Amino acid sequence: MNKVQKLGCACEKPTSNYTEYRTSELGTDHSHGKNAEVSIQQCKLCQRIWIHYSIKSENLPETEKWYKGIVSKKDRPQITPENAVEFLESLEWYVYGGSYFENKIEFGQGKLNVNF
Repeated sequence: MNKVQKLGCACEKPTSNYTEYRTSELGTDHSHGKNAEVSIQQCKLCQRIWIHYSIKSENLPETEKWYKGIVSKKDRPQITPENAVEFLESLEWYVYGGSYFENKIEFGQGKLNVNF
């Protein structure tokens, strides 16, 4: 399990209002048949790097879900869209939300629910 120290930064709090990130697209994960968009976000306040994994169905907007977790600088180059789920599942904690979860944003750990 990858341990991530909490610093008390706003980016750690499960809220959809926090938008202070620099974002770059990593690509699309086709491995789960979901066409999940994977991006890298860097907090403008604490400079930590997050991996963001988002699954949406064009036909079923109520099934949108996303997960994000902190990535170390040394791990970042090894993360691909295809191994993003495995990496997130290895973290001590991650944040998740979306319409599938009734727009609640929570902390989680372990297995991600990538199925619709």
